[in-house]
Amino acid sequence: MTEATSSRSRLAAAGALIALVAGVGGYGIAQLVGHPTGALPAAQGAANGGRKPLYWLDPMVPAQHFDKPGKSPFMDMQLIPKYADDAGSGNDAPGIRIDPAATQSLGLRTVAVRRGPLSSSLTATGTINFNQRDVAVVQARAAGFVQRVYGRAPGDVIGAGAPLADLLVPDWAGAQAEYLAVRRTGNTVLAQAARQRLALLGMPPGTIAAVERGDRPHNVVTISTPTGGTIKTLGVRAGMSVMAGQSLAEINGLGTVWLNAAVPEAVAGQLRPGQSARAVLAAYPGETFNGRVTAILPDVQAESRTLTVRIELPNRGGRLKPGMFATVSFGGNATPALLVPSEALIRTGKRTLVMLALDKGRYRPAEVQTGRESGDDTEILAGLSEGEKIIASGQFLIDSEASLSGVAARPIGSATSATTPEASAKPSPALYETTGRIEQITGNSVTLSHEPVPAIGWPAMTMTFALAKPSIAQGLKTGDRVRFGFDQPPAGPTVRRMAKVAGR
Repeated sequence: MTEATSSRSRLAAAGALIALVAGVGGYGIAQLVGHPTGALPAAQGAANGGRKPLYWLDPMVPAQHFDKPGKSPFMDMQLIPKYADDAGSGNDAPGIRIDPAATQSLGLRTVAVRRGPLSSSLTATGTINFNQRDVAVVQARAAGFVQRVYGRAPGDVIGAGAPLADLLVPDWAGAQAEYLAVRRTGNTVLAQAARQRLALLGMPPGTIAAVERGDRPHNVVTISTPTGGTIKTLGVRAGMSVMAGQSLAEINGLGTVWLNAAVPEAVAGQLRPGQSARAVLAAYPGETFNGRVTAILPDVQAESRTLTVRIELPNRGGRLKPGMFATVSFGGNATPALLVPSEALIRTGKRTLVMLALDKGRYRPAEVQTGRESGDDTEILAGLSEGEKIIASGQFLIDSEASLSGVAARPIGSATSATTPEASAKPSPALYETTGRIEQITGNSVTLSHEPVPAIGWPAMTMTFALAKPSIAQGLKTGDRVRFGFDQPPAGPTVRRMAKVAGR
């Protein structure tokens, strides 16, 4: 055998040996990988305590359920199992369960639904206007001629008694001369009748007194302003003639001004005449002007859907000028209400939810009907009971998990009190709250003219409610304005609580 043939034989043998080693190595790797892979289901089963899944689902499409494991037809991922106790302690305890340690790491904070006072925090914008109730009109009491004017012009600010013009009244001269002649005769009765005639001709008492003091006629009278303020109109000029009853000037007082604020019609029902208000003007930053609501005008602006609320403000020193811009906030006595932190609400656009904190680490969304807001609190009209616990921070994480798990929100009207275990086990009827005026009280009923109840679709109307206990109406009388809560048992609407509030 030649050297070349021997070399080729050695190379062939080496190649066969490498192939054999590779095959054995591949078999060994396959065996090492195959054992863990085959043991994974058993490990998972042990980790789940031998529980049997109810179904499998794709977490991105939780509404679709599958009866066996496999790959999701929607996403490139494996289906995950859903067990009977993943949503709570059973079918009778809806909700999702979160480990207490995870609760701390998520930063969840729970608060109790409470009953407390809720004050108004409504704000609006408006402009300063003249007080149209403080207007004086200056007229000529007799026909005559203007002899002199005193340099007044519209817009001037003048005091009470400021002269406007001197008016020559020819008709007065003859009557005054006749009065003086009769007065000299000493006939008291005739003199009194002649004096009365002067008053009937429109002579001011001061002019008559001047005639008596000087014992001569005074047929030139000075027209002056009865009150102080600003001249809105001035219709008297030198040399002109005037007729009896002709308007010479119009004076608008400046002691008080009106702030006409535009309030959205959706919240205008919270306001009442006599309610306090505070205004801040751009002209005086940092300074507050206090006033009160004097009227809520009856017409609505169709373009902006706002009502005009009139606030009267004192105008010390005449600092408030008509046309100035102002921001006004309306105050009022606080009324009792069921309150939750505003940050606890989940607003979806179609409904409002809160996340209930149940027992044994369970959580469930609940639908609520909200009312007024003030500061950091929001009024709950329906959907919760006093004492129930809700999540105030971190609720969006729990709500996302509840949506993935298919947990339905508790509907309005299913609220139960959670103050005690006994109370949580026994459902209590939902209470609806509104404000009204007492029309009549009897031993076991009360007739109320109440505002709308949006939670159940009631409009404003007058109706009779049963009283759960006669003591509820203790200390109240016909005409009182009250805030009351009622439910609707089979026997009919029944008032469960009632408290007097300010306003008429």
